[in-house]
Amino acid sequence: MHTILPFLLAMVAAIVLLNMWAAKLKIAYPILLVVFGLLVSFVPGLPVVKINPDLIFFIFLPPLLFEAAWSISFKEMKRWWRIIGSFAFLVVFFTALAVAVAANYFIPGFTLALGFLLGGIVSPPDAVSTGAIMKFVKIPSTTSAILEGESLLNDASSLIIFRFALIAVGTGQFVWQEASLDFLWMVIGGIGTGLLLAWIFVQAHKRLPTDASSDIALTLIEPYLMYWIAEQFHCSGVLAVVCGGLYMSGKRMIFLNSTSRIRGYSVWESFVFILNGIVFLIIGLELPEIVGGLRWEGIPLSTAIQYGVLVTAILIAARIISSYAAMLATLIFRPSVAPRTSSTRRSLLLPLMLGWTGMRGVVSLAAALAIPITLENGLPFPTETLSCSLRSLYFCLHYLYRGLHCLT
Repeated sequence: MHTILPFLLAMVAAIVLLNMWAAKLKIAYPILLVVFGLLVSFVPGLPVVKINPDLIFFIFLPPLLFEAAWSISFKEMKRWWRIIGSFAFLVVFFTALAVAVAANYFIPGFTLALGFLLGGIVSPPDAVSTGAIMKFVKIPSTTSAILEGESLLNDASSLIIFRFALIAVGTGQFVWQEASLDFLWMVIGGIGTGLLLAWIFVQAHKRLPTDASSDIALTLIEPYLMYWIAEQFHCSGVLAVVCGGLYMSGKRMIFLNSTSRIRGYSVWESFVFILNGIVFLIIGLELPEIVGGLRWEGIPLSTAIQYGVLVTAILIAARIISSYAAMLATLIFRPSVAPRTSSTRRSLLLPLMLGWTGMRGVVSLAAALAIPITLENGLPFPTETLSCSLRSLYFCLHYLYRGLHCLT
């Protein structure tokens, strides 16, 4: 504890200083945090970062998603819900399918099930990364609303793909009927749980004699309760937090007074800033684990990078193709709901922008680390080496994909 505590305090201090530097350089601070984490990871003697995926999901994900849901314009999200829905579900599935087919064909030892496992990890743009970057990059409000809305919902669809792929790898079979029912329950149960709990929380704020400090304290624990309770019912905790956050955001003027809203905004801004910074630093600090895993498996770093480049290219191409296909389908079947732009050139570039944007973040990180070494029945995961290779390949993909986006 005495070794880790100074390291954690130093991380927080570094986050603050790097944020100041990023503001001076006029670039998004997550970029500097990831680069700083990569550089610090080479310093000898530092504690090795060991990440428990359950802690990543439970500690970081609920508040970050909750804050993102409060920040997004519900009016804009409602306006573009068809496009957001197609990107959050159809585009994610198509991207995962493209990655699965390519991995099965080009990478030795990868079955389709393992390919879908990798596709489920890398297919969703992350709400945390998207929100953090777009605070510093000026893009059209329509594009911003679509990206934020998509990134809030696609975590659920990608984790569903990941879960079903993991079952298929472990059992060697895939039952479509059971998968469909599980999918419906995860979506409907997650949305219902989130909305029900959000309604209860709103009533509690309205009826209890709370002050500003009490309101803020309650909002800090509410996303954790939504996520935990939904997961206990085996439905989507991500959707529960997102839907609950959207509902409470729309009712904020009713159950929060002006003092609670002003003070709460300041507290949440600082809280989310620290959580964001820690997540991006951890991503950079994972480099030694990646290199060590590759060496342990006897995989040359150059080979891993080649596979990473291959799958990254497929990932970007599949998303861009999906973006144009989604936009074309919208123009054909529902032209009235297509985003309006000032010129034909902007209309043609909008799907390209939607396809290009979208960094991978905490959800993909936790999913990659959640690949088990052994199955629930105690048997080893099919080819234990592949389990570690998937993690290493994900991180190679992550750094390549993030590096490409940082260049633009």
